[in-house]
Amino acid sequence: MNTTVPEGLRWYAVQCKAGESFRAAEHLVNQGYTVFHPVMQREKRQRGRAGQAIEPLFPWYLFIQMNPLQDNWAPVRSTRGVIRLLAFGQSPTAVPDALIDALRQQVREQPVESGEYRFSAGERIEVTEGPFKALEGLFVDGKGEERVIVLLNILQKEHRVTLGSGQIRASRKI
Repeated sequence: MNTTVPEGLRWYAVQCKAGESFRAAEHLVNQGYTVFHPVMQREKRQRGRAGQAIEPLFPWYLFIQMNPLQDNWAPVRSTRGVIRLLAFGQSPTAVPDALIDALRQQVREQPVESGEYRFSAGERIEVTEGPFKALEGLFVDGKGEERVIVLLNILQKEHRVTLGSGQIRASRKI
């Protein structure tokens, strides 16, 4: 049994609408779900210029962690950008934890040209400096190269906070 996953929680694949996996990941995180949306950086030409682009590793898919016996599936299916949970028959099919662990390792090992680590929506982060230092939260989105949006639990309530990209790192806690 994988020790990084709390008892009863399993990973499931979510099929997204074309080009809306980032939106779906953001909306699912905002609803309180743990989401893994693997991304990659690649060379891309836009308007005749070469540049770097962050794109989903699986353009139509992301992964969500849920307890099949306790969690309500309906909000996931009606989330903006989501088509459906992948299923065989009537019930969603769990993705092996080992596959998710391997994907997370591969995404972390990807070299990024700028030398910075790129986060994916729903990934656990830790604030390293500023007034929120030592707080843990979830990465929501990047705003350009220098700003990021994170979800922090402050005074028993979740708040979206914009921070400098150098103020966060991947959480070391499991």
